[in-house]
Amino acid sequence: MPERIKLTEKVLRDAEPVPGRDYQIFDTDLRGFAVCIYRGGGRAFTIDYRHAGRQRRMTFGRWPEWSVAAARERAKELRREIDAGADPLALREAKRDAPRVNDLIERYCAEHLPKLSERSAADQRSVMAKMVAPVWGRKLVTEITASDVDKFLTRVAEGRARPHKEKPNNRARKLQGARPTPVRANRVGEILRKMFTLAVQWGWCEDNPAQRFHRRTETPRERFLSKEEIASLGEALDAAEDRRAADIIRMCMLTGARLGEVRQARFEQFNLEHMSWSKPPTMTKQRRAHRVPISDETAAVVRQRMLHVPRGTPWLFPGDTPGQPVQEVRRFWAQVQKRCGLQDVRIHDLRHTFASLLVSGGASLEMIGKLLGHSQMQTTLRYAHLMDSPLRAGVDAVAIALRPKPRLVHDAEDRGDRKSA
Repeated sequence: MPERIKLTEKVLRDAEPVPGRDYQIFDTDLRGFAVCIYRGGGRAFTIDYRHAGRQRRMTFGRWPEWSVAAARERAKELRREIDAGADPLALREAKRDAPRVNDLIERYCAEHLPKLSERSAADQRSVMAKMVAPVWGRKLVTEITASDVDKFLTRVAEGRARPHKEKPNNRARKLQGARPTPVRANRVGEILRKMFTLAVQWGWCEDNPAQRFHRRTETPRERFLSKEEIASLGEALDAAEDRRAADIIRMCMLTGARLGEVRQARFEQFNLEHMSWSKPPTMTKQRRAHRVPISDETAAVVRQRMLHVPRGTPWLFPGDTPGQPVQEVRRFWAQVQKRCGLQDVRIHDLRHTFASLLVSGGASLEMIGKLLGHSQMQTTLRYAHLMDSPLRAGVDAVAIALRPKPRLVHDAEDRGDRKSA
């Protein structure tokens, strides 16, 4: 028969441990409430109960960290839950075994990221390791709320201090103040939304806390080369000693392709008879095959590369590492920028310039989207404002039609002469 006595602080202090075994002292006032005296001298509060025909024992606090009064109140709460049909021990065990954000990150990286491009997957792994895991990693997936997402993205949008080189010497560095990064916050929000969408599908949580995250205003960078700048760029590429890098930049301009697509281009992808370039899904940002027509100038670049590249090499632009395409042309582009005075122009701006030239040539937004490989029309709409010129001409035509016709007006002297005559 278990020992029963009204539990007090004095009872717990005076209780002596028994060598070789633990024992319980049950409270006389509250059913199932007890203190366990461990053989090593420790003391902990427990509650014994039956659930679904099974005898259960739950330890919920240690003495003296918990006072007897506090433990008694907690035991009353647990007793009410038990009488209502709950199993608090099972709930605790389920919570202990519930997946945490670190588990979600691990599964997300293992199952979803292989479906993305290598660059996108690497970027998302970096976001998870450097940003998400340090803040949420040990939390339960079910504990993350929409408020947590907003606070996290607000911190991302505020930016962080970055090392800044004042001189070319790498040792001459100082910390530059934090710069706002609203676009980065939006991209991280999209990653979180996808990750928690999968968590819902896997049954790890019921709702997606990032489903309606606050999206910061983005101001798309729009830099288009003028005719003079295009001519200057062409001259610089013609005079460049590094023909490989010059041809890469030239193809970016001629095709509107992304730099990575041009770097990884293979001879087998070009059909010079039908004048087309077939990009495989592994090469495109949208992970879809993309076939586009090419110009005579682009075909001429491909033929030139056939003459310069060693036989058997699949790449148009083989790199210095055997079996790999060229990896870096940034230094060459920096030289071109300096020579042409294009310091604010990125290589990606050549893609925008390609689109602007298509617009000026009368191409529709649908045609531009197909040539650039856009999967969403919204992406192509950024070039819609370039079509204002024909619209403005139409508006001017209406204004001319409504403009009042000029009337012949005579001065006072002419009127006087006509009267005297």
